[in-house]
Amino acid sequence: MRGPGNWAVAVRTPSGSIAQVSRSIDSAMARHRLLRLPVVRGVVALGESLAIGFRALAISANYAAQDEDAEEGEVQTELSRGALIFAFVIAIGFAVALFKVTPGLITEALPISSGGWFVIVEGLIRVTLFVLYLSLISLLPDLRRVFQYHAAEHKAINAYEAGEELEPEIVQRYSLIHPRCGTAFLLWVMVIAVFVFAFFGRPAIYWLIAERILLLPVIAGLAYELIRFAGKHQNRVVMTILAPGLWLQRLTTREPSLDQLEVSIRALREVLQLEQGRAGESRVEVMA
Repeated sequence: MRGPGNWAVAVRTPSGSIAQVSRSIDSAMARHRLLRLPVVRGVVALGESLAIGFRALAISANYAAQDEDAEEGEVQTELSRGALIFAFVIAIGFAVALFKVTPGLITEALPISSGGWFVIVEGLIRVTLFVLYLSLISLLPDLRRVFQYHAAEHKAINAYEAGEELEPEIVQRYSLIHPRCGTAFLLWVMVIAVFVFAFFGRPAIYWLIAERILLLPVIAGLAYELIRFAGKHQNRVVMTILAPGLWLQRLTTREPSLDQLEVSIRALREVLQLEQGRAGESRVEVMA
C-alpha cells in the first residue's frame, strides 16, 4: 500500500504470522518543481511505483523463503541497486517489445495502405495481445493467488474510503474493482497510444520502432493524468468513460479469502498510521 509519503508491505510468513515492512518515499517531485508538471509527474510517478513494486516483491519473496521452523526475525528485504536496475531493464524491455513493437511489426506485415487504418488496427492488435496475456497468466496457480491479494488491496481501500471499520468480514463486502488500479492505467496507455500515433501515420519500419519506444513516456504521462482525474471525480460520466479499464480488472483480480484480507488490512493500517502522523490529516489517499 502506498500513501503520498510512505509505503508499506505486509506478508504472510510460512509460520502463519504477518510480517510488515514500511519505508518512506523520497520522491524527486518533492525536490524539483518541474517534475510536478502535468504529464511529467506521471512519468516520474510510474518510475517510482515500479521501483516500489520491485522492492515489495523482493520483501515478499525473502519472507516466503524463510524456513518455517526458523525463528521470526529480520530478513534481508531490499534489492541492491544493481538488481533493481536489472529488474527494470528486463521488465520494461519485455513490455515494450511485446506490447509496443510487436503490434507495429504485425500490422506492418498486413496489406494496409491507409495510415489511419494502420494505427487503428495496430491498436486493436495491441489490446488483444494484452488481454490474451492477462488471460493466460491468470491460469497459473501462483498468479491466481497474486490476483487474490490484488483484489484484497482494492477491497481494503474501498472500505477505507467508505469510512468502514477495517475488519476482514466487513472489508469482504466491498468491490474488488478500484478506479486507481494499475490494470486500468495500462489499458489507457494502449488506448491513448492510438491517438498519439495517429499524428505520425504509417512511418518507415525503423521510425515506427523508434516512435513506439520514445513516445512511451508521453503516453504514460497522459494516462496517469486521466487515472488521477478519475480518482478525484468519480461521477457517472467519468466512470462510464473508464468502464473498459474497470472491466479489465476482472482478469487481474480474484475473490480473496479472509486471511488474505487480513494481510491487506495490516499493510493499509500501517501506511495510514505513518501518513496521518506525518501530515496530521484525517483522510489519506492510498494506492495499492
